[in-house]
Amino acid sequence: MEIAFTKLQGNGNDFILIDEHDREVIPEDMKGAFAALYCDRRFGIGADGALFLQVSDAADIRMRLFQPDESEAAFCGNGIRCLAKYAYDAGYVEESCSVETGVGTVSVTMGYADDEFSATVAMPTPAFERSAIPATGSGEYREEILGFTVYAVHTGVPHAVIFAEEIDAVDIAAVAPTIRSHPTFIEGANVNLVEVGGEDALRIRTFERGVEGETTSCGTGATASAAVARRLGKVGDVVRVETAGGPLVIRFGESVTMEGPASTVFAGAIPL
Repeated sequence: MEIAFTKLQGNGNDFILIDEHDREVIPEDMKGAFAALYCDRRFGIGADGALFLQVSDAADIRMRLFQPDESEAAFCGNGIRCLAKYAYDAGYVEESCSVETGVGTVSVTMGYADDEFSATVAMPTPAFERSAIPATGSGEYREEILGFTVYAVHTGVPHAVIFAEEIDAVDIAAVAPTIRSHPTFIEGANVNLVEVGGEDALRIRTFERGVEGETTSCGTGATASAAVARRLGKVGDVVRVETAGGPLVIRFGESVTMEGPASTVFAGAIPL
């Protein structure tokens, strides 16, 4: 026996995808342990998380994401693009589909242009209230931590957003763990360093909870950073967010959308 898997990435944020569309492959109580084992970059396949594609009673397909620390994340912007690409290539969905996630049903439109895959995701509406984070303290959505002004926003998962003149000058590995686990964030938070790069342009670096390290890109982090920057008047309604792995485009209107690429890295099988 063997377990078939597909490795995909969105701007370098990479995932192991297990297709459970027709049957359960990894038992429910072992999904977290599977992610911890096979996301390891030295002794496993290597990834920032393990995606499980499942059938849904509420949408076209269902997305589950387990992280290297065995926790399940409610949502992932880069992950949903990777899942959508796999489902589209497999013929499970068409160019427009709905995906059940831990934060509700999300719509995705996708397709190929010159052999390059791109998807636009209707993101969860950014929430700045402390009750939505959830976090301790008053109704304010910012706090001073380690000398930084930290803005709290929820875009499917909780985020801390910090603006800096030069994000590369900040030692993210040194400061992010403290902010990520600060008591103000009851569930912890992803930490985003943000640099305003020009008119309607941002550069970001993200330290992700669950991965417990910096990743090359974070879709919910890009959305969170753009939402805070727009709220503060630093950018407009269409924002190009440059991550280490490449750009994402965040648009604000009747809904908030994120546009970006996804690609298949390779497929394989784990012998049992």
